[in-house]
Amino acid sequence: MLEKKIYIVGAGPGDPELITVKGLRILQEADVILYTDSLVSEALIAKAGSHAKIVKSAGMDLEQMVDMMIAHVRVGQSVARVHTGDPAVYGAILEQMALLHQSGIAFEVIPGVSSVFAAAAALATELTVPDLTQTVILTRVGGRTPMPPREQLRSLAEHHCTMAFYLSATLAITIVDELLAAGWNEHTPIAIVHKATWPEQKIIRTTLTGMVRAMGDEHISSHAMILAGWALDPLLLESNEYRSKLYDKTFTHRYRKGVTTS
Repeated sequence: MLEKKIYIVGAGPGDPELITVKGLRILQEADVILYTDSLVSEALIAKAGSHAKIVKSAGMDLEQMVDMMIAHVRVGQSVARVHTGDPAVYGAILEQMALLHQSGIAFEVIPGVSSVFAAAAALATELTVPDLTQTVILTRVGGRTPMPPREQLRSLAEHHCTMAFYLSATLAITIVDELLAAGWNEHTPIAIVHKATWPEQKIIRTTLTGMVRAMGDEHISSHAMILAGWALDPLLLESNEYRSKLYDKTFTHRYRKGVTTS
């Protein structure tokens, strides 16, 4: 039986089977389900227990959501606050947790599959390729929510590693301009995954300078993960140039003795 507190649950990117086992158990046992109905799959919410009260949060402001959750906990009920993806990445959970903490209400965060990893899986790609890139930057382009001074896109792009852009589909031209200004090759591979793991998922592979037109041709302006960098090059599957040392027969570790070659 669940404790009478608030569970902030990551629902995953869309596919209802990509919620964690723990997240699904909480969804099935919670007395109240408050979910982001504009983003979370209805097929997932249908897995809630028949006893549960289901509440959509799209039309609610912060105080309305938090007050409702607190009211239910104070009468001895458990609440599952269901977010898309993983709550820790652009989940807007800090303000909720702060108000809950200030009200003395217990809460627990349950991680979920973020859209960046769902997109990588859909592309069958590894974002960290030995001798090519070992760093992934998760970021967004500043819009109504500005970026901190030390996190301007051009500065981040100067690392020339894999970059993943959330919430930036309408600002694709800015991505192109800033990456080119940071010295990126115009032929750098780009992948756009629209609604990753949803039935209507759409994948576009293009180049940096071809990205804006490619997205326009497919009418993609929201719900898209944009991935940039040479780790996205599909030709890597046809090459043996970049390989991890982890499974090399000469690479030793505590569980395997290396094989020396003469």
